Amino acid sequence: MSADACPLPSPTEPETGAIIEKMLKYQRIAIVGLSDDPSRPSHEIGSYLISVGKEIIPINPNVSEVLGRKSYATLADVPGRIDLVNVFRKPEACADITRQAIAIGAKGIWLQSGIVSDEARDLAKKAGIDFVQNQCILVQHSMRHPR
Repeated sequence: MSADACPLPSPTEPETGAIIEKMLKYQRIAIVGLSDDPSRPSHEIGSYLISVGKEIIPINPNVSEVLGRKSYATLADVPGRIDLVNVFRKPEACADITRQAIAIGAKGIWLQSGIVSDEARDLAKKAGIDFVQNQCILVQHSMRHPR
């Protein structure tokens, strides 16, 4: 893991820690904004999640394939269920992504380090789905489940 992939984790409240632990158990993860550029944090994090046995689904309308997996333009285009939506997009896009995640029945939304959206948080809470923001899934997984 490179130091650039994610900054140090933000402090978590005990309740958030429990939600993070629950979300780290999800297996089928759509990564919105997954880049095909190996130098990008999303690419490194996608690779890491694959290495720990997660099924990754790239969501990026600008590429056809990332990390050897078919890329989809939107969450609605993905066949089958999605457990977790991991987001690498600007905060302004997160509410719409959360609405899409709710519409497809995702169990949780995870906004990566540096991404905060109160509107997305409120939408997820109202829908009763798990939500984490401003946290790196790679850092959280590697701290809680070291290899």
